[in-house]
Amino acid sequence: MDLVNHLEGRLLFAVPKKGRLNGAALNLLEGADIQFRRENRLDIALVKNLPIALIFLPAADIPTFVGEGRVDLGITGFDQVQEHDAGVRAINRKRRFSGEITPEEESARGSSSSGCETVMDLGFGACKLQVQVPDKGSYATPKDLIGKNIGTSFVHLAEKYFADLEIEEEGEANGNFNGKIRTTIIELSGSVEAACALGVADGIVDLVESGETMKAAGLKAIDTVVESTAILIKSRSPSNPAMVDLIASRIRGVITAQRYVLCQYNVPRSLLSQASKIAPGKRAPTVTTLDEEGWVAVSVMVEKKKIAPVMDDLAKVGATDILVLSIANTRSS
Repeated sequence: MDLVNHLEGRLLFAVPKKGRLNGAALNLLEGADIQFRRENRLDIALVKNLPIALIFLPAADIPTFVGEGRVDLGITGFDQVQEHDAGVRAINRKRRFSGEITPEEESARGSSSSGCETVMDLGFGACKLQVQVPDKGSYATPKDLIGKNIGTSFVHLAEKYFADLEIEEEGEANGNFNGKIRTTIIELSGSVEAACALGVADGIVDLVESGETMKAAGLKAIDTVVESTAILIKSRSPSNPAMVDLIASRIRGVITAQRYVLCQYNVPRSLLSQASKIAPGKRAPTVTTLDEEGWVAVSVMVEKKKIAPVMDDLAKVGATDILVLSIANTRSS
């Protein structure tokens, strides 16, 4: 089947084709009941139960496709969106310094540099884009790297970072900054952490998750450029806004189910105010009058990671018959 000819009328949804975000993104789609089968590692898959086509792309390319309106919806890292936006701003900055556009035009274009909007934080894929140097080297602060060689796959964010450092050091207001930085940014597509050991770079700007790879390469972080998690982004002009809202609602529900449990308890109405301060809920508790006079039943959403102390505190103020319900299990106290 020629999948390309079956895309008309379908919302295009970009998903990371590989890498650290791929598995979690696919699990999220499964939880949202987006049913598809990816044939022979093709980069297009038609969703069976909704008018959607999944487009498998490198995470770094997704902000560009969504931003240009070629794709309606996408999952990528916040760091990738920031890199894309920094690239657009860099182009506008160079055009200003060359006289092609005015400072006012640069400012106007910069305010709308990205054609995509963030729908929500998806809560997985947490990492930091950090400036790293050899642990036993002589570089202690980011300014020590001005004028040196920096290896990275995030060339635009790295360039902006060191441009800001150089402006701070030299002062654009004094006319010393002409849009070109003295620091050399070396683009690397992989194994960035090896750049220092191999003599390619004096420092690097790279993603750090656990930090183990960085330590194994003999590196240490001296600053953080961007903190990132996976996000859902959409085009400013999606082909089917209603379908975008539907998918966003489903994904939001999946995330809520992953992060929260339902806590139910009985409490004297006179103590309801105290109990509600302990567990205010995602929006507000649901309160139902019990057949026993002066008592109410309460249902409230609580973050999974906070549920144990919440149960303890509810019991202390007089709540009884405390139940915690989740997809995985039921606990009581």
